[in-house]
Amino acid sequence: MTTGSGNSRYTLYGSPSSLYTGKVRSYLRKQQINFVEAHPSSDRYTADVVPVVGRWIMPVLQTPDGRLIQDGADIIDHFERGATATRYPAYPTTPRHLAVSHVFELFGGEGLLRPAMHYRWNFNDQNLAFLEDEFTTSLFPPMPAEQAAEFFLHSSGRMRKAAVNFGVTADTAPFIEDAFIEWLQLFDAHLGMSPYLLGGLPTLGDYGLMAAMWAHLFRDPAPAMLIKQRAPRVGRWVERMSTYEPYDGEYPEAGTASPQLFADDSIPPTLTALMRYVSAEYLPEITAHVQHANTWLGDRPDLVTGTNGLPDPASRGIGRVDFTWRGMPISTNVMPYRFWLMQRLHDAVDQQDANGQAAVRATLAEAGLDSLLDLRTTRRVERVNHLEVWGPVAAGA
Repeated sequence: MTTGSGNSRYTLYGSPSSLYTGKVRSYLRKQQINFVEAHPSSDRYTADVVPVVGRWIMPVLQTPDGRLIQDGADIIDHFERGATATRYPAYPTTPRHLAVSHVFELFGGEGLLRPAMHYRWNFNDQNLAFLEDEFTTSLFPPMPAEQAAEFFLHSSGRMRKAAVNFGVTADTAPFIEDAFIEWLQLFDAHLGMSPYLLGGLPTLGDYGLMAAMWAHLFRDPAPAMLIKQRAPRVGRWVERMSTYEPYDGEYPEAGTASPQLFADDSIPPTLTALMRYVSAEYLPEITAHVQHANTWLGDRPDLVTGTNGLPDPASRGIGRVDFTWRGMPISTNVMPYRFWLMQRLHDAVDQQDANGQAAVRATLAEAGLDSLLDLRTTRRVERVNHLEVWGPVAAGA
């Protein structure tokens, strides 16, 4: 199956309203990769993509030769580890910058889910008309208005239930809003000195943050207004990350022939402050999730390597866990995909020499995040045929 013209165009199956598509779309645009976006409601997606990837999910990238790649990290790696040089390499080459990039890839896609879901589904007065139009405009074949409204009611109902699974409730809502404003203030302060997380170029951490920050938190009306009023530099970062052109004229170094990351693998205080926020906001959750997973795995000593241990091979969750967040009890779903993203951080650090590992640990320790390096499940999560599965029992587990 060929896409585009000249046999050189990629097809991105995604949606403007999709959280995880935002990460990939940003990357493809910044790299000036020739692609066209198609909605997963198309017959082609149902007939040709779902049988290969094993579930209805976004994003999926189809290469010009017909190969399918599912998941934002795998799509980025397809280009980063390929023969073609990228315009802005996503992976820094120095130990601390690389580790920090992975931290924000994990946090952007998973740690910002609470504000993303809260600001999308709990502000009907501001958002509902926009969301109904977003969810129904791309349907193929087009539906009559009454049928489209019924489709939106069903889809939005499922997503509102999903929001609860990420800890969005009436009790947590005020805390989510306080936490998000804190995030905006810290990120806005950091962007006062740099157009991207690590200096003059976008890296993996920026793309990870675009997952939640684009579709849910910048395009949806309620949070978009909040960002523009409270953190305009964050709004400009989102716009910058969604365009081919640099869009960074407010920075003195803009327009130089070769923009660079911060010199000498350095981490400025404003970035350390952002990581302290990640520690307070997300470390308790991912710690509780790893503990739950290890108990779950311990209860299944006969779990077959290369499976997810569940009746449905496409299932993503292994239960629910309670923990304390911002001084209050909260409960969220445990998904092995998060451990796979965290392993990318572990692997990046483990591959450094002793000095590099020590530098990374010291940097994360300053932000209260060093324990993230030691959070390991007793079996690694692997991705095989586009699905998350458990690998062999780790040595010494």
